Amino acid sequence: MKIAVLKEQADGERRVAATPETVKKFIALGAVLAVEAGAGETASIADAGYADAGASVGDRAATLAGADIVLGVQAADPATLVGVSSGAWVVASFNPFGERDRVEAYAAAGYEALAMEFMPRITRAQSMDILSSQSNLSGYKAVLDAAAEYGRAFPMMMTAAGTISAAKAFVMGVGVAGLQAIATARRLGAQVSATDVRAATREQIQSLGAKPIFVESVAGIEGEGTGGYAGEMSPEYQAAQAELVSGHIAKQDIVITTALIPGRPAPRLISAAQVASMKPGSVIVDLAVEQGGNVEGSVAGEVVVVNGVKIVGHRNVPSRLAADASALFSRNLFNFLNAFWDKEAGKPVLDAEIGDAVRLTQGGKIVNPRLLS
Repeated sequence: MKIAVLKEQADGERRVAATPETVKKFIALGAVLAVEAGAGETASIADAGYADAGASVGDRAATLAGADIVLGVQAADPATLVGVSSGAWVVASFNPFGERDRVEAYAAAGYEALAMEFMPRITRAQSMDILSSQSNLSGYKAVLDAAAEYGRAFPMMMTAAGTISAAKAFVMGVGVAGLQAIATARRLGAQVSATDVRAATREQIQSLGAKPIFVESVAGIEGEGTGGYAGEMSPEYQAAQAELVSGHIAKQDIVITTALIPGRPAPRLISAAQVASMKPGSVIVDLAVEQGGNVEGSVAGEVVVVNGVKIVGHRNVPSRLAADASALFSRNLFNFLNAFWDKEAGKPVLDAEIGDAVRLTQGGKIVNPRLLS
């Protein structure tokens, strides 16, 4: 069983799908590892590290030749996978809803595409969940990005020259990224508040020492989606939340937005009018900017200034912490394949619960129910 690890070709992608640590673990299972030269360079991993771990390091053609499994962070263009075995697995993130054409190309090429972002949120798959591992880092980095753009200190400081007030930070969307953003902002000394459409997050917010901001006037929060994700709210709830947030957001120095609904554009949480209500010098970080944005006026890949308010829209935030993001991502991939590794067959054999959830293509066609419905 040959496993190939490719150098990422997507613009701005600095992560890598395997580290020397996971290379050693795959080899211990009986696999042969081939790594494309330079694959780990932007994640601070030298080719020698892979070679010392037991992998062969070479050009792309040699890496792919006869590969049974191809590992990637972002799935490669299938046209570039020349020389892999017939029906080879490609294990990576695919953005299936946003890049349907690429999924169709994988089907046409006869590859078995396994989308790690479709990993079900069940107990036994937690260690395989790339969305959680990468979102955790995104939430942390979002606060650091806000601090870098904010022209003041986060904590309250008492000095002989006077007192500096603590920054007020507001986190919108309390998933994995939001929880880490709360924790990080608290560590930096900010006064933190947070909101979410899911009632269950109230205790999580309070457990981190932040103030929960919830709509109380509308009975029955309808934000509980499936698999731990938020769903869509009723029009009544949306109106009540907008009124509550408008009054709160005007008093904030830092706002972090993290809300996403799988398979749909990011929900709009902050309007242009709400941005205009904030003090000059305030900072908004929109972690959903690549899915359409939670903030009106945010631009993917840019920091824009509107009425003195900075709106930060960095792309691919986990990649901005490439070394740690790669370490976690590569462990997710190893945990996934290791859980199904059949020692007698010398390869992984997927079960229905997880295999059917992540499998996009097989036998020359798209097979995933989420893409067929």
